[in-house]
Amino acid sequence: MRITSLLAAGLGIGVLLAGAVPVAAQPVTPSALTWGSCPQAQKELVEAGAECTHLTVPLDYADPGGRTIRIAVSRVKAKDQAHRRGILLSNPGGPGGPGLATTVGLRATLKEVADRYDLIGFDPRFLGESTPIQCGPAGAPEQPRTTTSPRLDFEDTVRRSRSTALRCARHDDNAALLPHASSRNVARDMDAIRAALGERKLSYYGVSYGADLGAVYTQMFPQRADRIVLDSSTDPDATQYELFRRAGRPLEEGLDEWAAWTARRADTYRLGRTGPEVRATVQKLLDGAEHRPVGIAGTRLGAPLLRLFLRQFVQHQENDAALARTVRTLVDAAAGKEVEPNPELAGMLDFLNSPDVADSMTGGAVFMCGDAGWPAGGWPRNPETYWRNMVRSRGDQPVFGPLVNDMTAPCAFWQTTPRESAVRIGNDVPVLMLQARRDNNVPYDGALALHRKLRGSRLVTADIRSHGVFGRGAEGRTAVPCADRAVAEYLGGGALPVTDFTCPAPGGTR
Repeated sequence: MRITSLLAAGLGIGVLLAGAVPVAAQPVTPSALTWGSCPQAQKELVEAGAECTHLTVPLDYADPGGRTIRIAVSRVKAKDQAHRRGILLSNPGGPGGPGLATTVGLRATLKEVADRYDLIGFDPRFLGESTPIQCGPAGAPEQPRTTTSPRLDFEDTVRRSRSTALRCARHDDNAALLPHASSRNVARDMDAIRAALGERKLSYYGVSYGADLGAVYTQMFPQRADRIVLDSSTDPDATQYELFRRAGRPLEEGLDEWAAWTARRADTYRLGRTGPEVRATVQKLLDGAEHRPVGIAGTRLGAPLLRLFLRQFVQHQENDAALARTVRTLVDAAAGKEVEPNPELAGMLDFLNSPDVADSMTGGAVFMCGDAGWPAGGWPRNPETYWRNMVRSRGDQPVFGPLVNDMTAPCAFWQTTPRESAVRIGNDVPVLMLQARRDNNVPYDGALALHRKLRGSRLVTADIRSHGVFGRGAEGRTAVPCADRAVAEYLGGGALPVTDFTCPAPGGTR
């Protein structure tokens, strides 16, 4: 997951629907599409020879004749017209991730199967090239404290969250737009894209929040779902805040796994010769930063940021060396040594010091706060609820408990309320699900819960520590060949696997 996604708290959460969907009762006539060149900034699309357009859709599907917004759409036509299967859409997660070029990026792993589809990308409403929601300017960034405490750090978070909520509510005409930022409406926009393209059904790949969005689509439009692939999903009966909290224990287990790996390389990283010794080194670093932030490269890093950095690294087993280098650098900096940031840490510091960091979470917040419950929403209104949960979590989740129980999103102060109830999932639409057994971003138990609700689904498990299973090789990580094959065979027209199965660990044991 990109550092921008993580800092925006887009960590991939669940889905919504509760029985009938009254706002979908009136059919919407899609606008005509006029295709043209894609924005030059979308280099991957330009290189792929894609064409782009905007689709006009209702702001409020309950008022199809009212105000409209535009959804940015891209298309690469099927190269193998003789075996064309239809259209393939995708979503990269977040929530808050633009996706205009995401489907084109699947070609590296799907190979010839991708040639059988029109590859359709889209930026969800209010993101990217679609009609945007922009919040008021954040102003100059706050200077980090030289000394602090866990309570002061929490109060800083509350203050920033309140400010973000007010900046978003009061800017431009956001008060009219924000109530319509929901996963339900993104699913409706997806179906409007399908209709505008003249297709009877759509196929889809979604990862993380994108997987949950795909489940929303199957619930709302079961007859329109063709080949649906959901990668790294969550429990549809939990709220987003509950799902954040549930990640605490798997994150601690992931850190244990990393600590054991690092201890076996004690001569290289000098962080400890046993797993518990490495853990103790990390804990000492955090304990110190909770009172005196670590100074490095002109930036002070408090414990909340250090925990965020640790989470960013620990979710993928291929990051073990990068995490060990980063912890080594931070331990030396905390001891007062003159150090240069290692490349991975330098990249994070560059982002933190960029002028865009204050607005990086806007897109995620719009949807995290706009849904009533899974796959987003469900955030407590009382700030002290977060503080109490943070304090309680320290007993058995000392590293990540204060992070996953914190007020990650500004939803406690959001000025609009969800317009619709949470989606309730329960259908027999055929779906292929993928999940890493040691996913510490969206834990395995959540995928099992969704699997039970999607009665027509089959689950492919990968025995790895990862967030996301399909296409890992294209991202520079170790591929899971049997999962990649299962997706390609299914999207290529094959049947779902007869039973659930587990792929062997790629590359042997670690």
